[in-house]
Amino acid sequence: MSQHDDQAVELAHRLFDAARNGDADAVGAFVAAGAPVDMQDAQGNTMLMLASYHGQAAVVDVLIAAGANVDLANDRGQSPLAGAVFKDETEIVSVLIAAGADPDAGTPTARETAAMFGRNSLFN
Repeated sequence: MSQHDDQAVELAHRLFDAARNGDADAVGAFVAAGAPVDMQDAQGNTMLMLASYHGQAAVVDVLIAAGANVDLANDRGQSPLAGAVFKDETEIVSVLIAAGADPDAGTPTARETAAMFGRNSLFN
């Protein structure tokens, strides 16, 4: 890889870490500057998936406002909504549903995940 490629990979890692750790300002600034809002890591996780799974509501809001695909699944077929359900992040579940996330997208679906953990009320 060239030095330019190495720098791009390092920047992507920093953005995924920022999403995971709740740095909404950094994520918002880089997306506004042209970073792809739906870029995926080596496992197919988007910044939205990482932020949803780790309970980072402010980052989720920034990414949705920037047009992130709320149903884009990772390489294991998991959607951001299913990740939020799995981690019992009810605030993020509500935000994703309000943004149009499909509870029946992915494998397992968010609805199936809720049923597994006795959280059926999330989708009623």
